[in-house]
Amino acid sequence: MTALDDYRPLGRSGLRVSPLALGAMTFGTGSFCAGDDTARKIFRAYVERGGNFVDTADNYGNGRSEELVGDFLRDVGRDDVVLATKYSGPGFSGGAPHSDPRRRSNGRKNMIASLEASLRRLGVDHVDLYWLHIWDGRTPAEEVMAAFGDLVRAGKIRAVGLSDVPAWYATKAAMLGGPPVTALQLEYSLVERAIEAEYVPLAGEFGIAIQPWGAIGGGFLTGKYTRDGAGTGRLAGPDAAAFRALPETRWAVLDAVREVAAETGATPAQVALRWVTSRSSMPAPLIGARTPEQLAETLGALALDVTGAQLDRLTEVSAPALPFPHGILARLNADLPV
Repeated sequence: MTALDDYRPLGRSGLRVSPLALGAMTFGTGSFCAGDDTARKIFRAYVERGGNFVDTADNYGNGRSEELVGDFLRDVGRDDVVLATKYSGPGFSGGAPHSDPRRRSNGRKNMIASLEASLRRLGVDHVDLYWLHIWDGRTPAEEVMAAFGDLVRAGKIRAVGLSDVPAWYATKAAMLGGPPVTALQLEYSLVERAIEAEYVPLAGEFGIAIQPWGAIGGGFLTGKYTRDGAGTGRLAGPDAAAFRALPETRWAVLDAVREVAAETGATPAQVALRWVTSRSSMPAPLIGARTPEQLAETLGALALDVTGAQLDRLTEVSAPALPFPHGILARLNADLPV
């Protein structure tokens, strides 16, 4: 059985983090966000269970998420929390995304300005992990890593991470000789395993942790949906056509998740998250919650007693097709000794 205070290394860094990180995207403003008082209860429940890894971003709730996290931090010891935030993600206005190229830039100017603003909102003098949120498709890795290095030396950040970047870009960043890339934040779940082809070997080669987001497949793996579009989830009803268009392979994964959930007395979401926590090089998947009750249910995945055979069944049914050249290499090298 794993608990939130079962701290483990984040990559090759000296940071020790809980096996599930609390994502604060649901703190702030927006139709999917918890109210301020509820957000405080969620934060407190996570910390009281031993959780120490909190992840936010400058664009969550137009900065309101950082303000709330900073307020909540005053209830606990600052050094007891591994605090992470991000820069250069899309902004939101009135609930709709918008793009300001100045704020979306990964460059030195925006990185420094964004961090200073984040530190003010958080009410702290440093963050433990600073993420490039989304690659802007233009800024070279040399500029990003040099700026990260300056901020590390200035004591304003302790470690650096890259979120939603191409594998080649992450590889180049890791080889530049600047501050080490501590972690990659990437989408990963039973229905989205594309990162296994390039990112997972990359992370193993450079000692980088992978922090999965979207472990329950955007809600699909909660089991709220059916093939005919019926269900209680956000894509049911008028958006049922989106479900009917999903490939059968996805529904087969959900069927297997439901079967294991029935066998273990768990929810499908717990099973899906438990599978992600079993993967190597992924010490702290991101979770989110809108209520303390939802957080408690999610944390129940850590205590879920699943067998190796059940995990293997989920791995097999969700196995993705290998992209070139991995498929042909697997066939040609199948008879070679490991």
